[in-house]
Amino acid sequence: MRNQNKEIVAMLLAGGQGSRLKKLTTRLAKPAVPFGGKYRIIDFTLSNCSNSDIDTVGVLTQYQPQELNSHIGIGSPWDLDRKDGGVTILQPYVGPKGGRWYKGTANAIYENMDFIDKYKAKYVLILSGDHIYKMDYSLLLEYHKEKSAKATIAVIEVPFEETNRFGIMNINENKRVYEFEEKPKNAKSNLASMGVYIFNWDVLKQYLIEDEKDKTSENDFGKNIIPKMVDRGLDIYAYLFDGYWKDVGTVESLWEANMDLLKKDNRLNLYDHNWKIYSEAPNSPPHYISDTGSVKSSLLNEGCIVNGEVKNSVLFPGVYVGKNAKIIDSVVMPNVRIEDYAVVKRAIVMSEVVVKEGYKIINENLNEIVVVNE
Repeated sequence: MRNQNKEIVAMLLAGGQGSRLKKLTTRLAKPAVPFGGKYRIIDFTLSNCSNSDIDTVGVLTQYQPQELNSHIGIGSPWDLDRKDGGVTILQPYVGPKGGRWYKGTANAIYENMDFIDKYKAKYVLILSGDHIYKMDYSLLLEYHKEKSAKATIAVIEVPFEETNRFGIMNINENKRVYEFEEKPKNAKSNLASMGVYIFNWDVLKQYLIEDEKDKTSENDFGKNIIPKMVDRGLDIYAYLFDGYWKDVGTVESLWEANMDLLKKDNRLNLYDHNWKIYSEAPNSPPHYISDTGSVKSSLLNEGCIVNGEVKNSVLFPGVYVGKNAKIIDSVVMPNVRIEDYAVVKRAIVMSEVVVKEGYKIINENLNEIVVVNE
């Protein structure tokens, strides 16, 4: 069957190792890391696609892909189980010309140009699978068309002291990008790239082919493709985003994003029925809080049993909290057992861990978060 033509195809980069997440990604791709009590990080980007009526998504996986691939499946939770389009897992493969790992973000798209071409797409939306945010990509596409842009980059204001962590856009009064600085020491602006790009496919395709021929290139969008486009004077515009956005690339930022969900003024708002975040639902009974249990300012999911104290924490499905146990300012991942009199404070407890009776994990260091994996 011939594929239906698509105006826009989304390509979701989900192959990163996520080494800064340490133990959390030893056996798991970063986009598959649990988040927010019932989700995985990648659920936010996939839900954005679904809510934005983008129904053709290629997910480029590489590092430890098994659990991520299983989670995505045929895309049913995000209404992406389509005969024409839908979600497609794109992994490195061996073909007539050989095979290799993706060398960088740009190379990953280069190696899958045939996937985009078969839909005769006019636009390509490049996304990252490791950010927490809600964005209507249809508004981004509308802006891209209004500007008659060759490329549009979603940007967000960050504190100047953090600009050395991001690609920074310098723009004029019309929001046209005249300079791109990758992780500058002394930034001229604080408009950081969110790793969300729309390109005219015919333009991007030419640059990808050229970049692949350049043996000195790192085959990266931020380091190679976008700077070259800017240097050559292409019409590239910045799209200013003012919602919640978090790069959860470190243990501390992942913990902070979970804690943000517990704030009264939480800007992410998981309870917005007009923009739901979808995920694979656990098949578990309702959570239970016994007469000895106490829960304050926390998120609890299905299958949790609480006999102790839970305060300002996020509990995933199947967590057991024993009598007189305490969980404070922590993230507890699926099927963890916290036995009687145990204490967990300012930590992330990984899935399936048993914290033995009376054992205390108390972290008073405000600059780091303990990850418990055994």
